[in-house]
Formats: sequence, structure tokens, C-alpha cells
Amino acid sequence: GDYDAFLTRLQAFFADFNYELNEQTERHYQVVFYIVFKLMGQFTDAEVRSARGRADAVVKTPKYIYVFEFKLHDTAEAALKQIDDKGYLIPYQADGREVIKIGVEFSAEKRNISRWLV
Repeated sequence: GDYDAFLTRLQAFFADFNYELNEQTERHYQVVFYIVFKLMGQFTDAEVRSARGRADAVVKTPKYIYVFEFKLHDTAEAALKQIDDKGYLIPYQADGREVIKIGVEFSAEKRNISRWLV
């Protein structure tokens, strides 16, 4: 449940990448995110389709469902707005677990997570 600590660790992870290996695409960050969660043993799915669009990532734990939207050339606010506008949380409303939306903003200049909002 401590998404702030996780995202701070992920920032440190990205900061350690050799800049030549860090592609400047949203997909690059999405794939790394997916791999990290899979290695942690979490149920993770990417490009999760729903009736009105695709969430970039959904992570399910015993207590929580996290719906992530990533933005490379836009803001964390825009990511949260997309989650709301496209109804990405609706498929999980009857699940019983707490559903948390997280907008993550990446900086092409810093080649890292610049900020996130919940």
C-alpha cells in the first residue's frame, strides 16, 4: 500500500540507467514498470482494455487495485483526468478491494519520473 515509497525507489532505479539504454518513449517506461512489478511477484497487466480505452497498467494486490496512467509529454494531472474521463476504475468497482488511481509523469529531459499524483 505504500505507493510513494515504491515510486521513489523506481525513481532511483531509473536514475541508475545508462542514458544510452534509456529510450525516450512512454512504452520504455511502461515496460520497465511492468517488469519490476512482475519480478516483485505482483499480478500486473499492461494496456488493460475497457469499454472506453486502455489503462497503461493495473496492479492487483490482496488489498488494493492500482490503476496507473503514464504520461511522457503531459502532466500527472492529465493522467488522472484520463483515468476519470475514460472510466478506467469502473470495471473494479464491485471487486471489494480499494481501488487507487495513480497518474505518473515522466520527464524526457531527466529520463525519469518527474512526479506522480494519487
